[in-house]
Amino acid sequence: MGRLLARVFFAVALPVVLVAGWWAASDGSTDPFWPPLRTILDTFPDVWTADRLRTDVVPSLLRLLGGFATAAVVGVALGTVIGSYRGVRAVCEPVLEFLRAVPPPVLVPVIMLFAGIGDTMKIVVIASGCVWPILLNTVEGVRAVDSVMLETARSYGVTGIARLRHLVLRSASPQIFAGLRQALSIGIILMVISEMFAANNGIGFTVVQFQRSFAIPDMWTGILVLGLLGFVFSVVFRLVERRVLGWYHGLRATTRRS
Repeated sequence: MGRLLARVFFAVALPVVLVAGWWAASDGSTDPFWPPLRTILDTFPDVWTADRLRTDVVPSLLRLLGGFATAAVVGVALGTVIGSYRGVRAVCEPVLEFLRAVPPPVLVPVIMLFAGIGDTMKIVVIASGCVWPILLNTVEGVRAVDSVMLETARSYGVTGIARLRHLVLRSASPQIFAGLRQALSIGIILMVISEMFAANNGIGFTVVQFQRSFAIPDMWTGILVLGLLGFVFSVVFRLVERRVLGWYHGLRATTRRS
């Protein structure tokens, strides 16, 4: 019980300090671009009503989840193939390094030419940025599978899908989840950027509209929404990770105790 309370304390201590610092630093501010935190919080419930959540937040979340899921499937599939075969890796690595170096926001105008300006474009933009950390971490995770375990599986006739599922992907799953965690934060950024181009709803679109109409407190509430969404996604992802990688965290805990 004491350990749980300590973890909760350390989890909330820094956010409380930051909010208190923001409140104190902005209190009494007359700068129109730096409103007091009190004003922003008072404005929040008036701006983010149930109707706005339905028309702006829900579409953003669906785009984010669509792009993230697409990147996860493509990244894990390609990463498994590239990591498993040295010849494929040698051919693909130069191209992957080139494509990884291209910032995804730069591709938005290009993607608009082929995918239009609807939800498809936004999902493709999100996927194009999220796929790289997943792909590269999967490649490294597959490459790091213990060769002795691979030979043992081969000796016992564990091949094909069973070998891929129970040995390769399971051994690489810690690094795959590390890539998924990185991709999630990238996806939130690209969700906002994609909604700033030829959109008529979404959190990014709403924040830009507030900024253009000089509704600065409203704009800050949109930034708070993005921060809260990032926090919620982080907590949910950590719970899923602890569930799926329970064997890995248990193994690490046992190793530390020994």
